[in-house]
Amino acid sequence: MKRKGIKNLIVDFGGVLIDLDRQRCLENFRELGLQDVEHTLDIYHQQDFFQQYEKGLISSADFRNVIREKIGRDVADARIDAAWNSFLVSIPTYKLDLLLALRKDYVVYLLSNTNEIHWEWSCEHAFPYKAFRVEDYFEHIFLSYEMKMAKPDADIFQKVLDETGILPNETLFIDDSEANCRTAEALGISTYTPKAHEDWRHAVVL
Repeated sequence: MKRKGIKNLIVDFGGVLIDLDRQRCLENFRELGLQDVEHTLDIYHQQDFFQQYEKGLISSADFRNVIREKIGRDVADARIDAAWNSFLVSIPTYKLDLLLALRKDYVVYLLSNTNEIHWEWSCEHAFPYKAFRVEDYFEHIFLSYEMKMAKPDADIFQKVLDETGILPNETLFIDDSEANCRTAEALGISTYTPKAHEDWRHAVVL
């Protein structure tokens, strides 16, 4: 049974669908020789060149080159990508089943602060399930690096509302960042903020 008055769901990716391991990523970057990333690599909002990458302001090639410059030696693309992708763990299959079930009662959208390397890995490794692919779970996918904007800026939420034509008062936004949820609420969107690894189906299935 769906939530009363809610027709649309906007779902975050990292921490809501896919489990994250920031510590593993930091350790793998340190092994490559990148030492000072702890303050710029955040679970909720990236800083510095990580943020530029998530906003699509620099390319994947630029991102890798910044890392090489900071390390001070040449490192293969594959090793950089492996360290960066170690931030991502997996999407529990019950959440993939949930997304498929929710599409029967809601129009489901994805809105993620992400980047090209992470998204390509996720499409190949995290979303494939039974015969389903990433496009089967969502009506539309909104990615920060493609939109050149990121949460918690109000512009990205307004862009989603404008492009889809959905009404804020008929929409529930599920995101593990309180800052992101506050922005959505200011636009009239209902929100739910799950904790890490939380089974949040109770927020959408009554």
